[in-house]
This record gives sequence, structure tokens and C-alpha cells, in this order.
Amino acid sequence: MDNLQQLLQSITPDIYQRLKLAIELGKWPDGQRLTQEQRELCMQAAISYEHQHLPPESRSGYIPPKPHQHCGSKGDDLETLDINAETPLKWN
Repeated sequence: MDNLQQLLQSITPDIYQRLKLAIELGKWPDGQRLTQEQRELCMQAAISYEHQHLPPESRSGYIPPKPHQHCGSKGDDLETLDINAETPLKWN
């Protein structure tokens, strides 16, 4: 496990870009196809690199959060909202 961590930490930006390209194309730069196992390992390595070196919004699969609408009435501020207060249910 220690060797795996060392290997993941040794990935350079250039290696990361090559891994991403291999994943996208499904083959190595020499034209050989990636096996399913190689593809999975490349993805794991790329995700590990992204987690260590990139901000969340630059990582693969990032989905920006949507503004949260809580169940209180309009104008309620989450900091001042009393969650223990009884509020009548409004059906629209």
C-alpha cells in the first residue's frame, strides 16, 4: 500500500495529461488499446491526482451545487430559523 501511495504522489502534470488522454481515446500513445483493468487503474490514478492537486471545480465529474431551497417560508434565514418552532404546512 505504501508503494501505491508513493506511485500516486509521483504523478506529474504531464503524466496526468497522458493518463487522461489514454482514458479518453482508449489507447496508449503508441496505439495499443487499454485493457479494462488498465483503464480502471488510469482513472483511479487520474482521480487521485485531481484530488491532491486540483480545486473541486476542475476535477473530473464535478457537478456545481444548486442553490438550496429549504422548507421554510420565503425570507427565512437559515441562521435565524428556529427548527423547533411549529410551522403550519402550506399546500399549494
